[in-house]
Amino acid sequence: MRLDKFLKVSRLIKRRPVAKEVADKGRIKINGKLAKSSSDVKFNDTIEIRFGNKIVEVRVAELKEFTRKEDADKMYEMISETRITEEVE
Repeated sequence: MRLDKFLKVSRLIKRRPVAKEVADKGRIKINGKLAKSSSDVKFNDTIEIRFGNKIVEVRVAELKEFTRKEDADKMYEMISETRITEEVE
């Protein structure tokens, strides 16, 4: 499954064009490697997404073409959510 579609279906990012833009700006890694929106996502992959001042790391648990809102969070397992603090001198 394409990365941008997985992010939309799992509702990690609500809209596919936004997921594509975030990926193409180099803010998403799959298994530690920079990923494009067309990158292939497989079961058990680790995805790291940078949202502004926060980094979210998840593991792919399921791959589905469609899902209901209440079942979307079953598609991934949250590994960590880290806040980035800027050092001011």
